[in-house]
Amino acid sequence: MTVTDLQVMCIVTREHHSPYERIAFIGGVRPDGSRWRLSELQAISAIKSGTTHFYVTGGGRTTRVIVDHHKAREYLKTQDDGDTPDLLLGLPACGG
Repeated sequence: MTVTDLQVMCIVTREHHSPYERIAFIGGVRPDGSRWRLSELQAISAIKSGTTHFYVTGGGRTTRVIVDHHKAREYLKTQDDGDTPDLLLGLPACGG
């Protein structure tokens, strides 16, 4: 099985008071220059199936995006985050 590594460079948020439910989409640019965007559910599925590894870079560090649970709901965060997905929520919004 081939595994794809994708850098998460932006997010699309939904209006929600809970940080666990705020991320709707993640996105970035592939090495070939094409843009990609996946819904949170698609990204969770890709991580759980092992087909895609997502990561975030910043401050001279690279950290993997993982799936976590809050009140029986799966959500995305990075390995370096505490309980909430702070590094992902700190990314810029994906453009058009």
